[in-house]
This record gives sequence, C-alpha cells and structure tokens, in this order.
Amino acid sequence: MIAVPQKIVCVGLNYRDHAEEQGVALPERPLLFAKWPNTLIGDGDPIRIPAISKQVDYEAELGVVIGRRARGVSVDDALSFVEGYVVANDVSGRDLQFSDGQWVRGKSLDTFLPVGDLVPAGDVPDPQALAVRAVLNGETMQDSSTSNMVFGVAEVIAFVSQAITLEPGDLIITGTPAGVGAFRDPPVWMKPGDEITIEIEGVGSITNPVTG
Repeated sequence: MIAVPQKIVCVGLNYRDHAEEQGVALPERPLLFAKWPNTLIGDGDPIRIPAISKQVDYEAELGVVIGRRARGVSVDDALSFVEGYVVANDVSGRDLQFSDGQWVRGKSLDTFLPVGDLVPAGDVPDPQALAVRAVLNGETMQDSSTSNMVFGVAEVIAFVSQAITLEPGDLIITGTPAGVGAFRDPPVWMKPGDEITIEIEGVGSITNPVTG
C-alpha cells in the first residue's frame, strides 16, 4: 500500500459513459472533491459499512501518485510529475452523498478507499489506454477504459495544480466509468459478506471483503 498522502484529490463525473448512465451533461471542467486519509486501506483489508449508511457503492478508479511538487504545471509537462499509478476503489455512501448536497461525508467514511501497490509511471506508457473493471461477487459490474475519461490524467493534474499545490505522495483518483450500483435498475449496494475486486490493466488488482 502507498504511504499516507497529505491530500487525496478526487474527480467526479469524469467518464463519458458514467455521465450517460446518469443522463447528465459532461462537465466543462474537472469536478473536484476530497477524501481524507482515514479512508485508506490496502488489498485484502475489509471495507466496513457503518450503521449510518445503507447504500454503499463501489467505484473502480485509476489513482495517480504525485512524485514531485507540482504548482501551475502545463498539460504538456503534467505526466512528468507522476511517480506512479495505483488501483483504487472510491467507495461511496450514496445515501449520505446525495442527501448532504455535497460529497465529503459520504465519500470519507473509514475504510472507503482501498488502494493497491504503486506501479512506477515508466511501467504505464499510456494512462489513457487502460482497461478498468469492477467485479462484485464474481460478476463484472464495470468494464470500460481510461480512454473514456472526459479529462485525461495530464489535464487533471494541470487543472488541480493551478489552484492547489500538489506535494510528493499526494493521491489523485481520476473518476469512475459506467456500471456503478447507484444507477443500475434496481440499484446494487454492497453488503456484509460481499467481495469486490477492482482491476486496471497494467496496474494490477485489489480485492476487499465487505463487513459490517
């Protein structure tokens, strides 16, 4: 598992197919929110569902770990600031997220960000050409590609760095594709006894049990 980052910056609604499944327009710029370090767990660690949330969702995401201070960087230079990539699961308490009117509480519950081991940036030649999958209890729920991102990794890093100085070790999770539980008919929520696997081509996979 990665070292605890100073900042965890997240991007919402960053896949075209995810926007389509919700019936909403594509954002004009990256939609940012935060998660806190209390969310971090590793491969094999349990995702604990708290009593205050009954609608807990999975989100397969590519994570980006910053390698050196990035402030006001250009899109062309942005990937040179990447130390490496990780598999991430942006677990979300949808009932809290939607009822609060903003996302921090529903996204930042304890154990709500499983991440995998760091894969060096040099081992991932093109972060915009990676298959992304989520498998819940053996059933594929998300199956897409980072090529479907609205804003690519370089664009996201550049955008964030115009407002927020990124420090070494900071983590950016770059959004999720279609197939999340909230927008299925009927919705699919994770529950104790489930097992969720996130796979990203060239970066690896993580599997986490779900407990109460």
